[in-house]
Amino acid sequence: MSIPAVAPAPSLPRRLLRGLRLFAATALLALGGTAAAENLSTVASGSLAPLPAGADQPRLLVVDGRDVVLSAGKAWALASDGKAWQPLTLAPAGATADVRMAVNAGGQTWLLRGTADGSDRLQGVRLQGDSLALGRTLALPVALRQAQVAALGDVLYVAGTGADGSMRLYRHALAAEAGGWQAQPAWPAPGPLVALQGQKNGLYAVIGDATGDALWRWTVDQGWRQAPEPEGHILPGSLRALGQAHLLMLVRDAGATRLRTFHTITSAWATLDAPATAAAPAPLAIVARGNGLAWAGADGAVHYAEVQGGKHLLGWLDWSVIVIYLVGMIGIGVYFYLKDQTASESEFFVGGRSIPFWAAGISLYATNTSSISFIAIPAKAFETNWQYLTNNLVAVLGLMFVAVWIVPLLRRLDLMSVFSYLETRFHPAIRMLASALAIAMQVGSRLSVILFLPALAIATITGIDVVWSILIMGVFTIIYTVMGGMRAVVWTDFVQVFVKMGGAIFAIGFIVWTLGADFDGIREAAMAEHKTKLLDFSFDLTKATVWGFIFLVVFDVVLTFPKDQVLMQRTLATKSDKEAGRSIWIFAAIMIPGGFIFYSIGTALWMYYKHNPGRLDPLLPIDATFPLFIAAELPPGVTGLIIAGIFAAAMSTLSSIINSVATLLSVDFYDKLARNPTERGSVRFAEIMTVVVGLAGMGLALVLSRYDIHSLFDVSIELAGLLGGGFAGAYTLGMFTRRANSPGVAIGIAGSIALTLLAWSFDLVHPYFYLGISILLCIVIGYLASLCFPAPARSLKGLTIYRQDAT
Repeated sequence: MSIPAVAPAPSLPRRLLRGLRLFAATALLALGGTAAAENLSTVASGSLAPLPAGADQPRLLVVDGRDVVLSAGKAWALASDGKAWQPLTLAPAGATADVRMAVNAGGQTWLLRGTADGSDRLQGVRLQGDSLALGRTLALPVALRQAQVAALGDVLYVAGTGADGSMRLYRHALAAEAGGWQAQPAWPAPGPLVALQGQKNGLYAVIGDATGDALWRWTVDQGWRQAPEPEGHILPGSLRALGQAHLLMLVRDAGATRLRTFHTITSAWATLDAPATAAAPAPLAIVARGNGLAWAGADGAVHYAEVQGGKHLLGWLDWSVIVIYLVGMIGIGVYFYLKDQTASESEFFVGGRSIPFWAAGISLYATNTSSISFIAIPAKAFETNWQYLTNNLVAVLGLMFVAVWIVPLLRRLDLMSVFSYLETRFHPAIRMLASALAIAMQVGSRLSVILFLPALAIATITGIDVVWSILIMGVFTIIYTVMGGMRAVVWTDFVQVFVKMGGAIFAIGFIVWTLGADFDGIREAAMAEHKTKLLDFSFDLTKATVWGFIFLVVFDVVLTFPKDQVLMQRTLATKSDKEAGRSIWIFAAIMIPGGFIFYSIGTALWMYYKHNPGRLDPLLPIDATFPLFIAAELPPGVTGLIIAGIFAAAMSTLSSIINSVATLLSVDFYDKLARNPTERGSVRFAEIMTVVVGLAGMGLALVLSRYDIHSLFDVSIELAGLLGGGFAGAYTLGMFTRRANSPGVAIGIAGSIALTLLAWSFDLVHPYFYLGISILLCIVIGYLASLCFPAPARSLKGLTIYRQDAT
């Protein structure tokens, strides 16, 4: 009897690969259809009180947040319940028939007024009790027919047709009143001006046409460019800004009026579901109201339509994943607490100097890629391009220098606080001043922002209030940090890198798979819009250019890397000088591919929402784009996994900052100022400060939650430059010069802070330059001031990069 041949068993790698393919195929099938085509936002519509009697040819306005009707020298304000119009007294009394429209700028409402020959002035107006008080007047440079007025921040723009028939555009900065009106280039298209509106650093003009209106966009970088057409006629007075990146308007086409949005980042149109507007007759007047529009019909009825966002509650599977992650982080803290209950300063602050170089290197990357990387950087790439990624590329070169020259020098000094170097090289007062500024920078510019960003994400996803989100995440981070010290921080960082990077890679793959056959076309659109533009070699100091990044890296990484206690504490925790340098090499090796992943998320999001504009929520800030995608588009379980990634991104940096600031407070202040300091007392003080610093960061994060900040990425850069550069130059003066002394360095620190604040107040350069400028000023001023005092008399052995000083 013949025995059938048996196929050889597949090898283990082949079986693993086959299983991985099967899992991926099953996952993709399970994900099918999760990205619905319907709009994510809903529209609430209804009616307000009918127009008051005698309101013929009305003008609808919003003054100090209240709806106002002007007609034939009379004025009414809508009651808070929306059921009645209350008469207002005009002060001074006068006709208001010449009011064309209104705009809010500089904290005030401005009326565009004129005669039959055209609009010739803007007039301020305020509500004072039951009176409508008219204020100062801004005369236009020329009378304009078909005039429109718009605002970008506190800058007014007015446009219209001049006496010679040409289109005119003027701007007036209210903050610089003496400057007056300045002529600007108008859009290069014929036709009447229907509407003018400012949004997201751009100005939008609607030009009328018999077949359909055209939309033109002006920005500082690109001038006037035509945007995709609305495929209909935009009703005059209906164009308004909504949120941080949307325009909302009523568009009439084929006898129907629809509520539509234009997304200024993807240039994509979406039609909102608003049945009440579909058969509405042509309105007499339209005004922005709340998050929508209100309009008065020919029959005197006043209708409204208001956009409403939604919340996306997590399921039990998502919460299970998140709880497992949080319990795991607490478990690591408990493990090291039980292991090192009698921890010494060395154990608590630098892990007994026994951390493997590869773990320290991964922890360096985890600390450097915070929630800013996970949320704000994708949002920045979604909004603009990849230019900020240039910093990663240049920084890697700087890290090579640091690994060879800087880290071994400081590692040999057996430090726990990097500012101990400044005491040895200069004076104890320099050490304490620099340490205090570093603490202010870490808590003010990093801890609060990094804590607030994921709280915003959680609030977006679950509907939990931002306050509770901040409290929950802050408390968990404080617990495992205070229990486990530096060892818990490093090993939780190690786990968190894999959690957050896995979630990030999955999100990119999901978007590519979802777009399917449309991917190539959307990718070409992204390339045409330069969404992956990386290098800008221009010499414009108001932009983030290659030269700016080189300038920043030279001063922020090459010359002053030791200023960052958060990063240096990991290299100080390694076993030897050689392993300290190797940890920097590991950090550098991960930085470039990691950067490409986070910036790719932003571009992938642009591609997704270009194809699905209705899936955006116009009311959310740009920084919430990635959290919105996670909440609304990903399937259960995966959403929880990536939320855990958001937690990981934030908590890895939060724990590092809290631990490092507590170290500085203990080593630089308690050990120096306490009457009878002990090693156990220093550790106990650090544990208390861990809680205090965490609570302080939570408090500042709660303050941030009360403000509408356009880009937290820009805010963190700006604050770091203003607070972090003053002391950083002291390291350059100490390590790279022999002549610098303590009085000169103190003068350099103070002078650099003062001059950087002056540059900031006048908005002279891009915020990315502040840190480099502050460091450079500290170096120059500090060195020149040092020449006015005697040279250092103490030995510089082992304190500079010069070999003869080390002998």
